Amino acid sequence: MTTITAPIPDLTGHATERAGAGFGTAALQSARRTILQFFRTPQLLVMGTVQGALFLFMFRYIFGGAIDTGSVDYVDFLVPGFLVTAILWLGMAVPAGVAEDASSGVHDRLRSLPIPRSAVMVGRSLADTALTFWGILVTTVLAFAVGFRLHADLPAVLLAAALMVVATYTLMWVFISLGLLSGNAQAAQMSTLVVIPLAFVSSAYVPVDSLPGWMQPVADNQPVTVLVNAVRSLMLGGTDAAGIGHSTAYWVTASLVWCAGILAVFGSLAVARFSRTR
Repeated sequence: MTTITAPIPDLTGHATERAGAGFGTAALQSARRTILQFFRTPQLLVMGTVQGALFLFMFRYIFGGAIDTGSVDYVDFLVPGFLVTAILWLGMAVPAGVAEDASSGVHDRLRSLPIPRSAVMVGRSLADTALTFWGILVTTVLAFAVGFRLHADLPAVLLAAALMVVATYTLMWVFISLGLLSGNAQAAQMSTLVVIPLAFVSSAYVPVDSLPGWMQPVADNQPVTVLVNAVRSLMLGGTDAAGIGHSTAYWVTASLVWCAGILAVFGSLAVARFSRTR
Protein backbone atom coordinates (compact mmCIF):
# COMPACT_ATOMS: atom_id res chain seq x y z
CA MET A 1 0.00 0.00 0.00
CA THR A 2 1.43 3.35 -1.03
CA THR A 3 1.03 6.41 1.18
CA ILE A 4 0.71 9.77 -0.55
CA THR A 5 1.58 12.84 1.46
CA ALA A 6 -0.21 15.97 0.33
CA PRO A 7 1.36 19.40 0.84
CA ILE A 8 -0.07 21.53 3.61
CA PRO A 9 -2.16 24.27 2.01
CA ASP A 10 -1.50 27.91 2.72
CA LEU A 11 -4.42 28.89 4.96
CA THR A 12 -4.12 32.56 3.95
CA GLY A 13 -4.70 31.77 0.29
CA HIS A 14 -1.47 33.49 -0.79
CA ALA A 15 1.77 31.96 -2.00
CA THR A 16 4.60 32.33 0.45
CA GLU A 17 7.80 33.91 -0.86
CA ARG A 18 11.09 34.42 0.84
CA ALA A 19 11.71 38.13 1.23
CA GLY A 20 14.99 39.42 -0.06
CA ALA A 21 17.35 41.93 1.52
CA GLY A 22 16.42 45.60 1.52
CA PHE A 23 18.16 48.25 -0.56
CA GLY A 24 20.53 49.41 2.19
CA THR A 25 21.58 45.91 3.21
CA ALA A 26 22.11 44.81 -0.38
CA ALA A 27 24.15 47.93 -1.21
CA LEU A 28 26.38 47.53 1.85
CA GLN A 29 26.97 43.84 1.16
CA SER A 30 27.84 44.63 -2.46
CA ALA A 31 30.30 47.28 -1.26
CA ARG A 32 31.80 44.85 1.26
CA ARG A 33 32.29 42.22 -1.43
CA THR A 34 34.12 44.68 -3.69
CA ILE A 35 36.40 45.93 -0.91
CA LEU A 36 37.28 42.37 0.13
CA GLN A 37 38.02 41.59 -3.51
CA PHE A 38 40.51 44.44 -3.62
CA PHE A 39 42.18 43.37 -0.38
CA ARG A 40 42.62 39.86 -1.79
CA THR A 41 44.62 41.46 -4.62
CA PRO A 42 46.67 44.09 -2.76
CA GLN A 43 48.74 44.71 -5.90
CA LEU A 44 45.86 46.87 -7.16
CA LEU A 45 46.07 49.12 -4.11
CA VAL A 46 49.87 49.30 -4.18
CA MET A 47 50.02 50.00 -7.91
CA GLY A 48 47.59 52.89 -7.62
CA THR A 49 49.63 54.46 -4.81
CA VAL A 50 52.97 53.96 -6.58
CA GLN A 51 51.57 55.30 -9.85
CA GLY A 52 50.31 58.43 -8.13
CA ALA A 53 53.67 59.02 -6.46
CA LEU A 54 55.59 58.59 -9.73
CA PHE A 55 53.38 61.00 -11.65
CA LEU A 56 53.56 63.57 -8.84
CA PHE A 57 57.35 63.44 -8.69
CA MET A 58 57.65 63.70 -12.48
CA PHE A 59 55.44 66.76 -12.76
CA ARG A 60 56.94 68.40 -9.68
CA TYR A 61 60.64 67.95 -10.44
CA ILE A 62 60.93 67.17 -14.16
CA PHE A 63 58.27 69.28 -15.88
CA GLY A 64 57.76 71.90 -13.19
CA GLY A 65 60.78 73.98 -14.08
CA ALA A 66 59.59 74.45 -17.66
CA ILE A 67 56.02 75.57 -16.84
CA ASP A 68 55.22 79.20 -16.04
CA THR A 69 52.28 79.64 -13.67
CA GLY A 70 52.77 83.34 -12.97
CA SER A 71 52.72 84.42 -9.34
CA VAL A 72 51.68 80.97 -8.10
CA ASP A 73 54.43 78.48 -7.27
CA TYR A 74 54.14 75.53 -9.63
CA VAL A 75 53.85 72.98 -6.82
CA ASP A 76 50.89 74.90 -5.35
CA PHE A 77 49.36 75.22 -8.82
CA LEU A 78 49.95 71.54 -9.61
CA VAL A 79 48.72 69.68 -6.54
CA PRO A 80 45.00 70.65 -6.57
CA GLY A 81 44.80 69.71 -10.25
CA PHE A 82 46.81 66.57 -9.69
CA LEU A 83 44.48 65.42 -6.90
CA VAL A 84 41.44 65.86 -9.16
CA THR A 85 43.01 63.95 -12.03
CA ALA A 86 44.14 61.26 -9.58
CA ILE A 87 40.46 60.31 -9.43
CA LEU A 88 40.70 59.48 -13.14
CA TRP A 89 44.02 57.64 -12.98
CA LEU A 90 43.00 55.56 -9.95
CA GLY A 91 39.55 54.92 -11.39
CA MET A 92 40.98 53.33 -14.54
CA ALA A 93 41.10 49.97 -12.73
CA VAL A 94 37.34 49.98 -12.11
CA PRO A 95 36.08 49.09 -15.63
CA ALA A 96 38.26 45.97 -15.79
CA GLY A 97 36.92 44.73 -12.44
CA VAL A 98 33.32 45.36 -13.44
CA ALA A 99 33.81 43.68 -16.83
CA GLU A 100 35.43 40.67 -15.15
CA ASP A 101 32.46 40.28 -12.80
CA ALA A 102 30.08 40.48 -15.78
CA SER A 103 31.95 37.96 -17.93
CA SER A 104 32.56 35.46 -15.10
CA GLY A 105 28.88 35.14 -14.21
CA VAL A 106 28.97 37.07 -10.93
CA HIS A 107 26.45 39.59 -12.22
CA ASP A 108 24.14 36.81 -13.40
CA ARG A 109 24.13 35.33 -9.89
CA LEU A 110 23.49 38.73 -8.33
CA ARG A 111 20.62 39.40 -10.71
CA SER A 112 19.02 36.11 -9.66
CA LEU A 113 18.86 37.16 -6.00
CA PRO A 114 15.69 38.75 -4.56
CA ILE A 115 17.35 42.14 -4.04
CA PRO A 116 17.02 45.53 -5.76
CA ARG A 117 19.32 45.42 -8.78
CA SER A 118 20.21 49.08 -8.44
CA ALA A 119 21.56 48.34 -4.94
CA VAL A 120 24.31 46.16 -6.44
CA MET A 121 25.62 49.05 -8.54
CA VAL A 122 25.26 51.55 -5.69
CA GLY A 123 27.31 49.26 -3.48
CA ARG A 124 29.96 48.92 -6.17
CA SER A 125 30.14 52.70 -6.56
CA LEU A 126 30.50 53.23 -2.81
CA ALA A 127 33.34 50.69 -2.58
CA ASP A 128 35.18 52.14 -5.56
CA THR A 129 34.75 55.64 -4.14
CA ALA A 130 36.24 54.60 -0.79
CA LEU A 131 39.19 52.81 -2.38
CA THR A 132 39.89 55.64 -4.82
CA PHE A 133 39.69 58.31 -2.15
CA TRP A 134 42.12 56.33 -0.01
CA GLY A 135 44.61 56.62 -2.87
CA ILE A 136 43.94 60.36 -3.06
CA LEU A 137 44.64 60.75 0.67
CA VAL A 138 47.98 58.98 0.26
CA THR A 139 48.81 61.24 -2.69
CA THR A 140 47.92 64.29 -0.58
CA VAL A 141 50.44 63.28 2.07
CA LEU A 142 53.09 62.90 -0.65
CA ALA A 143 52.15 66.33 -2.00
CA PHE A 144 53.04 67.98 1.32
CA ALA A 145 56.33 66.07 1.24
CA VAL A 146 57.27 67.64 -2.11
CA GLY A 147 56.53 71.18 -0.97
CA PHE A 148 52.81 71.83 -1.36
CA ARG A 149 51.25 74.19 1.19
CA LEU A 150 47.65 75.23 1.80
CA HIS A 151 46.81 78.95 1.62
CA ALA A 152 43.19 78.87 2.82
CA ASP A 153 41.29 78.52 6.07
CA LEU A 154 39.97 75.21 7.40
CA PRO A 155 36.34 75.55 6.17
CA ALA A 156 37.53 76.13 2.60
CA VAL A 157 39.86 73.13 2.76
CA LEU A 158 37.09 70.92 4.14
CA LEU A 159 34.78 72.10 1.37
CA ALA A 160 37.45 71.20 -1.18
CA ALA A 161 37.71 67.72 0.34
CA ALA A 162 33.92 67.31 0.29
CA LEU A 163 33.78 68.43 -3.33
CA MET A 164 36.40 65.85 -4.24
CA VAL A 165 34.39 63.11 -2.51
CA VAL A 166 31.34 64.10 -4.57
CA ALA A 167 33.44 64.18 -7.76
CA THR A 168 34.96 60.79 -6.96
CA TYR A 169 31.56 59.18 -6.41
CA THR A 170 30.24 60.74 -9.63
CA LEU A 171 33.16 59.65 -11.80
CA MET A 172 33.02 56.10 -10.45
CA TRP A 173 29.67 55.75 -12.22
CA VAL A 174 31.37 56.67 -15.49
CA PHE A 175 33.94 53.91 -15.00
CA ILE A 176 31.29 51.40 -13.90
CA SER A 177 29.32 52.16 -17.07
CA LEU A 178 32.41 51.63 -19.21
CA GLY A 179 33.00 48.28 -17.53
CA LEU A 180 29.41 47.17 -18.11
CA LEU A 181 29.57 48.20 -21.76
CA SER A 182 32.82 46.30 -22.31
CA GLY A 183 32.76 42.69 -23.36
CA ASN A 184 35.70 41.68 -21.17
CA ALA A 185 38.47 43.04 -18.96
CA GLN A 186 40.79 43.61 -21.94
CA ALA A 187 38.21 45.69 -23.79
CA ALA A 188 37.63 47.70 -20.61
CA GLN A 189 41.06 49.25 -21.10
CA MET A 190 39.31 51.64 -23.50
CA SER A 191 38.84 53.82 -20.43
CA THR A 192 42.32 55.16 -21.24
CA LEU A 193 40.79 56.89 -24.26
CA VAL A 194 38.51 58.79 -21.89
CA VAL A 195 41.00 59.53 -19.11
CA ILE A 196 43.93 60.91 -21.11
CA PRO A 197 42.05 63.69 -22.98
CA LEU A 198 40.14 64.73 -19.85
CA ALA A 199 43.29 64.83 -17.73
CA PHE A 200 45.67 66.57 -20.10
CA VAL A 201 43.34 68.88 -22.06
CA SER A 202 42.45 70.76 -18.89
CA SER A 203 43.85 73.24 -16.38
CA ALA A 204 45.18 70.44 -14.16
CA TYR A 205 48.87 70.56 -15.09
CA VAL A 206 49.31 73.77 -17.06
CA PRO A 207 47.42 77.09 -17.37
CA VAL A 208 44.77 76.89 -20.08
CA ASP A 209 46.11 80.00 -21.83
CA SER A 210 49.36 78.12 -22.52
CA LEU A 211 47.49 75.63 -24.73
CA PRO A 212 47.01 76.16 -28.50
CA GLY A 213 44.24 78.62 -29.27
CA TRP A 214 41.90 76.05 -30.82
CA MET A 215 42.26 73.80 -27.77
CA GLN A 216 41.55 76.41 -25.11
CA PRO A 217 37.72 76.46 -25.51
CA VAL A 218 37.68 72.66 -25.15
CA ALA A 219 39.81 72.80 -22.02
CA ASP A 220 37.81 75.67 -20.52
CA ASN A 221 34.45 73.95 -20.95
CA GLN A 222 35.05 70.40 -19.79
CA PRO A 223 34.23 69.08 -16.30
CA VAL A 224 37.78 68.34 -15.13
CA THR A 225 38.83 71.97 -15.61
CA VAL A 226 35.79 73.17 -13.70
CA LEU A 227 36.55 70.80 -10.81
CA VAL A 228 40.23 71.71 -10.81
CA ASN A 229 39.46 75.43 -10.73
CA ALA A 230 37.06 74.94 -7.81
CA VAL A 231 39.49 72.84 -5.76
CA ARG A 232 42.44 75.09 -6.61
CA SER A 233 40.52 78.21 -5.62
CA LEU A 234 39.43 76.65 -2.32
CA MET A 235 42.92 75.41 -1.44
CA LEU A 236 44.86 78.52 -2.45
CA GLY A 237 42.59 81.14 -0.91
CA GLY A 238 40.43 82.41 -3.76
CA THR A 239 40.39 82.83 -7.52
CA ASP A 240 42.84 85.75 -7.48
CA ALA A 241 45.42 83.69 -5.59
CA ALA A 242 44.79 80.76 -7.94
CA GLY A 243 45.16 82.94 -11.02
CA ILE A 244 41.73 82.18 -12.50
CA GLY A 245 38.63 84.21 -13.29
CA HIS A 246 35.11 84.30 -11.81
CA SER A 247 34.59 83.56 -8.11
CA THR A 248 35.09 80.51 -5.92
CA ALA A 249 31.32 80.17 -5.51
CA TYR A 250 30.95 80.12 -9.30
CA TRP A 251 33.39 77.25 -9.75
CA VAL A 252 31.97 75.23 -6.84
CA THR A 253 28.41 75.65 -8.16
CA ALA A 254 29.49 74.75 -11.71
CA SER A 255 31.26 71.66 -10.38
CA LEU A 256 28.15 70.48 -8.55
CA VAL A 257 26.03 71.05 -11.66
CA TRP A 258 28.47 68.98 -13.73
CA CYS A 259 28.47 66.22 -11.08
CA ALA A 260 24.66 66.14 -10.96
CA GLY A 261 24.43 65.85 -14.75
CA ILE A 262 27.10 63.16 -15.04
CA LEU A 263 25.59 61.16 -12.16
CA ALA A 264 22.10 61.31 -13.68
CA VAL A 265 23.30 60.11 -17.09
CA PHE A 266 25.82 57.45 -16.14
CA GLY A 267 23.99 56.28 -13.01
CA SER A 268 20.89 55.58 -15.08
CA LEU A 269 22.97 53.95 -17.81
CA ALA A 270 24.81 51.65 -15.39
CA VAL A 271 21.66 50.52 -13.55
CA ALA A 272 19.81 49.91 -16.83
CA ARG A 273 22.70 47.96 -18.30
CA PHE A 274 23.15 45.81 -15.19
CA SER A 275 19.41 45.14 -14.92
CA ARG A 276 19.18 43.97 -18.53
CA THR A 277 18.97 40.20 -18.80
CA ARG A 278 21.42 38.57 -21.16
